[in-house]
Amino acid sequence: MHQFKELKIWQRAIDLTVDVYKITSKLPKEEVYGLTSQMRKCAVSIPSNIAEGAGRNTKGEFNQFLGISNGSSYELTTQLVVASKLKLLSEEACEPILKELEALQKMTYKLQSTLK
Repeated sequence: MHQFKELKIWQRAIDLTVDVYKITSKLPKEEVYGLTSQMRKCAVSIPSNIAEGAGRNTKGEFNQFLGISNGSSYELTTQLVVASKLKLLSEEACEPILKELEALQKMTYKLQSTLK
């Protein structure tokens, strides 16, 4: 349906995923199976669902996968806030990622509105 690699939202989601991998490398080793793993899965889910939706046959299916992607972005937002409140990551380190997540959420809603 769409050339997902050309979608700005997918490109930004890929960059966000790289940033999440970098920041989670600073988490304590005892979090490797907890927050580290969960945050990375959520981050990867965002561009992955955009790509999968773009490859589907209908706008409705694409819209559904954008919704899943957006859900993952909200889940990641929550995990970043938890990590910050637990002092596992600094607010300063989390803030740029949280801002980018908010921007991606807005982009997702806008793209979804064009598919309806």
